[in-house]
Amino acid sequence: MSDVAAPAPLADADLRDALDGANLPTLLLVLAHVTGDDGWLTGRFRPSRTRALDDNDTAGLDPERRHELREAAFAVLRGVREAPSPPDDARIVAMLSASLGEEIPPEYAEPMAEDGGFREPAWLRGPAIGPDGPRVLVIGAGASGICMAHALRRLQLDFSVVERNADVGGTWLENTYPGAGVDTPSHLYSFSFGPRPSWSRYYPKQPEIIAYLREFAAPVRDAITFGTSVVSAVWTGTSWDVVLRGPDGEEQRTVDVVVSCVGQFNQPATPAIPGLDTFPGPAFHTARWRHDVDLRGKRVGVVGTGASSMQVVPEIAGEAASVTVFQRSPQWITPNGNYLRRIDDRVRRLMEHLPGYRTWYRLRLMWMLQDKLHPTLRRDPDWPHPERSINALNDKHRRFFTAHVDAQLEGAEHLRDAVLPDYPPYGKRILIDNDWFTTIRRGDVELVPSGVAAVEGSTVVTQDGRRHDVDVLVLATGFSSRRMLFPMDVRGRSGVPLREQWGTDDARAHLGVAVPDFPNFFLVYGPNTNLGHGGSTFFHTEAQTGYVVGLLREARRAQGAPGGAAGGL
Repeated sequence: MSDVAAPAPLADADLRDALDGANLPTLLLVLAHVTGDDGWLTGRFRPSRTRALDDNDTAGLDPERRHELREAAFAVLRGVREAPSPPDDARIVAMLSASLGEEIPPEYAEPMAEDGGFREPAWLRGPAIGPDGPRVLVIGAGASGICMAHALRRLQLDFSVVERNADVGGTWLENTYPGAGVDTPSHLYSFSFGPRPSWSRYYPKQPEIIAYLREFAAPVRDAITFGTSVVSAVWTGTSWDVVLRGPDGEEQRTVDVVVSCVGQFNQPATPAIPGLDTFPGPAFHTARWRHDVDLRGKRVGVVGTGASSMQVVPEIAGEAASVTVFQRSPQWITPNGNYLRRIDDRVRRLMEHLPGYRTWYRLRLMWMLQDKLHPTLRRDPDWPHPERSINALNDKHRRFFTAHVDAQLEGAEHLRDAVLPDYPPYGKRILIDNDWFTTIRRGDVELVPSGVAAVEGSTVVTQDGRRHDVDVLVLATGFSSRRMLFPMDVRGRSGVPLREQWGTDDARAHLGVAVPDFPNFFLVYGPNTNLGHGGSTFFHTEAQTGYVVGLLREARRAQGAPGGAAGGL
């Protein structure tokens, strides 16, 4: 739940010090909530509009008014132990709209109230079903599998979770490459309930994320069987016959409901590069990082310029003798002033001790990083420049990103054509500048704007005919995100394998959750749920978990009988 009841007030000296580090739009929200007076947000201290991914820490106020605001805040907040009752939904939206300087539609009130912890999500506060309800098997103990386990425990159902690895965490357990982290702000990258981590960075790295997931999983860890994978799942007409493979061999289990939480980033994509198997040195995917390989003094080749490459390359540049990056196509990259920042101790104290501060900061991020960006993805059929963008707002983003490239490459303009995409922004995943442009300007780093054609021994041959000798080859080539559920054999009512119905790369499901012909089979983080306009996968996971829980409760109400539904829910 939220931090509306903070553990203890800060001492006066600590509060004064902490307020000097406050994000002022968030502070104004806290003041409006504590005092019940929304004039804090609309009067003399009215914050300027929050633009792009900037936190707008100063609220656009001049130094004199910033000082005046902090003094007024100190007088109001000293000794405050807890926030008053949660605002009603309409007021939450009105307060956030004033804080952000733009109108948030009223339909966002309910999810914001729930995500902010002002009340539990409907799927958590509804009635239990009981142990005589359907038996459920959850596949995967990453973030979504753990969330589903919490929901099923709350429903008091007979359920179990199987996980192929030896621990929870999914992709955050497997991806330990240098610089591994997330491009979602830390205070948005957590569930609306459960423990609230004290993040050290605005954008967390892998060690903190896996530590959070382990803590979040602790109450349901007893339901997880590790080192066990699903071989097949076949619908019999009334239930699912599931074959599991564990340390002691295969076993069959019969359940009423199967929930796949394997996600989209569980199968590394290894490109079919001719001659790759002839490479004499270490060659590995970022998701299978070889920590036993010493890069010092080595010529390292990195295939790909996606998210993992953009994190790895700045980390290993300077350690390796040289880094050669092979780029098949460039990516749109956005600046973000918080991406490399650690969180000031003063801000951490506010997050932990000032009632409501963490909640309101999170809700500001929720709008800034999620649906606010959706209009730029909508194609305008009348837009006259489809060769460069898909609507006027998308074109504005293109100009903004291009200006960032030009500023970063001043004095190295020869790289401009190589790094500027020729497709509209958001046509592929937007990446955050992780000192990328600074890195590729280094003398010991070369960006090769050509895909890899072949590997001949220790030589990488690119499609432009050039040859590049390397000692270590790193495949930053992403995941088979569209080849979902591979290699499981899942067969529904018709008996036709799901992989045949989907094809090799066209996975699809209703709302990304339910698949026709597969009764009582659900997916969390399923097809087409990795949204192009960003946001937090934790929010999406809760929404999808809530959908499944709603179906389970509705089926129980409709059937009024224990066990699974003949023919499906």
